[in-house]
Amino acid sequence: MFIQSAVRFFALFFLVASLTITAAAQQTPDAASQPAQGSSPSTSPQKKDDTESKSQGTSAPATADKTSQDKNAGTSNSGTSNDRLFYTLPNFLTLENVGQVPPLTTGQKFKVVARGSFDYVQYPWYGFLSGISQAENSEPGFGQGAEGYAKRFGSAFADGTLENFMTGAVFPWLLRQDPRFFQSGQGGFVHRTEYAVSRIFVTRTDSGGTQFNYSEIVGSALSAAISTNTYHPRAFITTRYDPATNMLTYIHNDSDRTLPNTLSVWGTQVGYDTITIVVKEFWPDIHRKLNRKRKVEVSPGN
Repeated sequence: MFIQSAVRFFALFFLVASLTITAAAQQTPDAASQPAQGSSPSTSPQKKDDTESKSQGTSAPATADKTSQDKNAGTSNSGTSNDRLFYTLPNFLTLENVGQVPPLTTGQKFKVVARGSFDYVQYPWYGFLSGISQAENSEPGFGQGAEGYAKRFGSAFADGTLENFMTGAVFPWLLRQDPRFFQSGQGGFVHRTEYAVSRIFVTRTDSGGTQFNYSEIVGSALSAAISTNTYHPRAFITTRYDPATNMLTYIHNDSDRTLPNTLSVWGTQVGYDTITIVVKEFWPDIHRKLNRKRKVEVSPGN
């Protein structure tokens, strides 16, 4: 269980944290390069590039505003976004550049969590995790072969879905807390990272105040306890034939339903959520940088 958790944790860390840090470190050079384009004539066919150049010194380029509007489309109606991290992973509970917004209703909290939990991207992701677990023979009580893989897939899917609902819908509904992440976008890399990490422990209430994030901490703990002690393998006995003695050897396999395993799952979930929320803070910057690079590549005359 520990090896599997560590593999999941560090695989995600090196995949997304490195991209986040790289993009965040390049924010200043990108911003500095904007004035250099200020001399381009207003009659240039590259209308969007000119709009960016003429808006230097303002709060944000026009294309950045458009990106924010596109990503937060539907915010005024549903209070959620249609964004995806790296154009793939559901990011429906993150809002960028918004102030006071109406709280989500109970129905909205459950609907947006269900929308993200059963998104098409989740199935190959859980399939990948199940493959790692199968290769390591993690939780041997599930066995091997197609049946073992199916059990691992179902367990991984249930673990993730249960945690999503506990932290994003059930506890926010019971405690009237806001499950959304409000991106800061202010200050340097360290300041913004500290802000993002702090959102694991501090959250908004439906009334607009701040409160300890019971939904994340307690919700993830409860989901870890439920999953570990219900459908994960119990202790079991296996037999192995010993040709030297011509006898069967009985082997006792420990149960996965233990307190250490529960704590390990809990810690993995909180760690995963922490890395994810830091990525969410810097994703708008990465998004804008990727859009600018794409626009330069397709611009005529380059």
